[in-house]
Amino acid sequence: MQEMSMDYHFKVEQEAGSSLCSFFGYNGTAGVWRKRAIVEPGGWEDRTTAEDMDLALRAGLRGWEFLYTGGIKVKSELPSSLRAYRSQQHRWSCGPALLLKKMFWEVLAAKKVSVWKKLYMIYNFFVARRIVWAFYTFFFFSILVPISVLFSEVQIPVWELIYIPVAINVLTSVGTPRSIHLIIPWFLFENVMALHRSKALMIGFFEAGRANEWIVTQKLGNAQKMKSVGRSKENRRFKDRFHCLELWIGLLLLMSTCYDYLYRADYFYIFLLPQSIMYFAVGFDFMGVSVSS
Repeated sequence: MQEMSMDYHFKVEQEAGSSLCSFFGYNGTAGVWRKRAIVEPGGWEDRTTAEDMDLALRAGLRGWEFLYTGGIKVKSELPSSLRAYRSQQHRWSCGPALLLKKMFWEVLAAKKVSVWKKLYMIYNFFVARRIVWAFYTFFFFSILVPISVLFSEVQIPVWELIYIPVAINVLTSVGTPRSIHLIIPWFLFENVMALHRSKALMIGFFEAGRANEWIVTQKLGNAQKMKSVGRSKENRRFKDRFHCLELWIGLLLLMSTCYDYLYRADYFYIFLLPQSIMYFAVGFDFMGVSVSS
């Protein structure tokens, strides 16, 4: 499921940025830079946890052009546990939100790039995919839908609940056709992660306590290649094994499922039940450690 999101990021977002305006986020796995492109914008900055995005943005504003070559294959590894994935997604959401706050006016005032490129940087690089996507996904599927079930005054057409997820899934699966059988669990999992990302965005934008938290993403490497283990061996505090926000949202969805099945005839429970199960799976940390090949 991680592969689906990453392939969409590389094959769609980065290739589109390269084709449209020669700009995209720095690919840390296989990014090749000219030394001048790093030195001229001021080098690496530690003001956010998105230092790679920071450098790419400053280089782009100075007129440097980026070229994405998707035909070159490079080995990489995804986070090996839910905890590692959550810490990575916190950093990837919190850092860009703080970076947008610090560089918004700098982007608008840049003189070496076109208005079109500025709009692309702000809207596509920050707003659409990172901010709007996270908040819309969470509030629509995890808040508005169950509220519409519990309160008849809130109306959501059935077609809207069907067409939007179908469109999102089809567009995302384009990058990874071999994982098309995982579309439904991927969609449910992404809805859960939207809560985590939305919280991280708020922390970053308002520079709250964990705004600059840096945790190295845990990866098992070649030592555990082609293996899966049920649980991580590390010792964790009891309270750290539960994610309370996910459990509360899961409970809300479960209540909505029961109410919809018993008292309503709009069949929203077909979506609400598996979504609540996914929230509980994440909330109870009911996921093992695995390494993809």
